[in-house]
Amino acid sequence: MSEIKDDLRYTENHEWVVLEGTTAKVGISDYAQDSLGEIVYVELPEVDDEFEQGEEVASIESVKAAAPIYAAMSGRVKEVNESLEDSPEAVNESPYGAYIYVMEVSDPDEYEKLMDSDAYEAFLKANE
Repeated sequence: MSEIKDDLRYTENHEWVVLEGTTAKVGISDYAQDSLGEIVYVELPEVDDEFEQGEEVASIESVKAAAPIYAAMSGRVKEVNESLEDSPEAVNESPYGAYIYVMEVSDPDEYEKLMDSDAYEAFLKANE
């Protein structure tokens, strides 16, 4: 079973989110990195780009497939994890440590609509 952290929220597209005030840090879950396999490239969003929840923000490529990364919440990109450009495998090594981007969220209430760890675990089991 994939690791699921209790202090994060999750999307149906396997992004994780931690919200501090109006700042959201986003990455992909352990389940997502395991499904993708060896990650070889992460296409990061541009700082100051704005996205609505559910829009494609970035993409991630592995030796098996390429997958879009969607905005877990609406807002403006404040920061990207540039270290992933040189070390995309960090997502495999530490999916909850290797965030992809940080966003200034425009609607903090969207966080409450994301799955907590129990709901995400149930979602994964239902889709096995």
